[in-house]
Amino acid sequence: MAVQSDETNLGRHHNSHLSTIRLNDADNVIVATRAIDVGEDLSEVEVTEAVPSGHKIAVREIASGEPVIKYGQVIGTAKNDIHPGQHVHLQNLAMLESHVSHEFAKDGGPTPLLPEAERRTFQGYVRPNGLVGTRNYIGIITSVNCSATVSKAVAEHYKVKGFGQYKNIDGVVALTHGTGCAIPMDTEGYIYLRRVMNGYARNPNFGAILMIGLGCETNQISHLVKAFELDEGTRLHTMTIQQLGGTRKTIEEAVRIIDEISPEVNDIQRTTVSLSGIKLALQCGGSDGYSGITANPALGYAADLLVRNGGTAVLSETPEIYGAEHLLTRRAATPAIAEKLMARIDWWRNYTDKNGAELNNNPSHGNKEGGLTTILEKSLGAVAKGGSMPLQEVYEYGEIITEPGFVFMDTPGYDPVAVTGQVAGGCNLIVFTTGRGSVSGFKPAPCIKVATNSEMYTRMSEDMDINCGGIIDGTDSIKEAGERIFERIIAVASGEHTLSEDYNYGDNEFVPWQIGAVT
Repeated sequence: MAVQSDETNLGRHHNSHLSTIRLNDADNVIVATRAIDVGEDLSEVEVTEAVPSGHKIAVREIASGEPVIKYGQVIGTAKNDIHPGQHVHLQNLAMLESHVSHEFAKDGGPTPLLPEAERRTFQGYVRPNGLVGTRNYIGIITSVNCSATVSKAVAEHYKVKGFGQYKNIDGVVALTHGTGCAIPMDTEGYIYLRRVMNGYARNPNFGAILMIGLGCETNQISHLVKAFELDEGTRLHTMTIQQLGGTRKTIEEAVRIIDEISPEVNDIQRTTVSLSGIKLALQCGGSDGYSGITANPALGYAADLLVRNGGTAVLSETPEIYGAEHLLTRRAATPAIAEKLMARIDWWRNYTDKNGAELNNNPSHGNKEGGLTTILEKSLGAVAKGGSMPLQEVYEYGEIITEPGFVFMDTPGYDPVAVTGQVAGGCNLIVFTTGRGSVSGFKPAPCIKVATNSEMYTRMSEDMDINCGGIIDGTDSIKEAGERIFERIIAVASGEHTLSEDYNYGDNEFVPWQIGAVT
């Protein structure tokens, strides 16, 4: 018995009680929904070697050099002859260069919004510039690693002391990093760092920002404020350790300023606003063989609901769409948007080549343990997070996101770096799918964790907000799981805590993308 899907709705099916799943009629492999022993006679094939849960099984002869097909798409080529019933993985499946064909903007167009009277709302913090926050933090942004210790000391002060009567402030978060000096000013790395600092300073999940520098670093705060036309005032204060006369004096001054502005930051109240105020970061990490079958398409369903209600859903991680980019260029609203996406793919080909790497380096040890073999396979599952709405824009790393609907941001596949770019772009909430088990938080944006399988969800239930494992055993469906994710998005955007927030996680995941020489 098989379950069907198609290339534009990867993994969208309602499973019955099966030992395997076939995702497309064209597939020559199926996916094991449990560990399968040698000799088990399945409905389609007799298994000739043990296959772990989430891994692939050949259902017909695949000659050496022939393509291996999953989701109706090529995920690699056979290293040698593969016989029906064999486990298909690293030992017999090789990567090949992606040569997919493109039909730019064939399914593109405007976003099919719901009638305004039918659109949902949430309770958010409306900032003076009209942007809407889902949280109300005070942020400390460091210009250079040399000011990290001071900034962390200020944040730690409020972890210990709290805010007393000011219950409407979520906390103080110190955004520290390992760069900011000895970096050429005309490089991509420097541009990205400044872009990220500007984006975090503007993120609506902050009620106020302090920027703290050392004073002599390359990345000068005063230059940043001027270049990005940031307005110093109640919501933005700047200082340097050298100007104030040392670490103790800087910590005291920062605490004085935060104490002074706390009443005003606390005064803002949540109000009823449109879902157009939500910019949702779509993320996956610790992916497994179930990611593209359960949690990712369920998140894609939720993203579609958000976008149809006027919100914005932001897909990222360019190396993890490689080999599946044709599914996105087909959905581009215009050919020019498709061209922008392909330009970023070309950049990554050049970037990996000149650094002696390849895009197929991306699947991690855990990905492979979970059943993913090549980046093509991983990408086909990853793009399912993006749902089915038209692609309205493509952004470079950390650029401010202004176009509503479904959009893409160029980032690495490394989760903290990718999320940092999305939050810099304005994302105020994250949904993060995981098969192996990710435990990160990403202050100032709340992060909803979605498990791809019930075994991991049960084992790590203290860290997982939602389980999509029921899609495998037939107790759930993509639609039902997607609707649950959508409702949780609204609840969390309105103030309900995620599990990572309950544990106060998320202070260490600010990781701007570092590119280029350190001099």
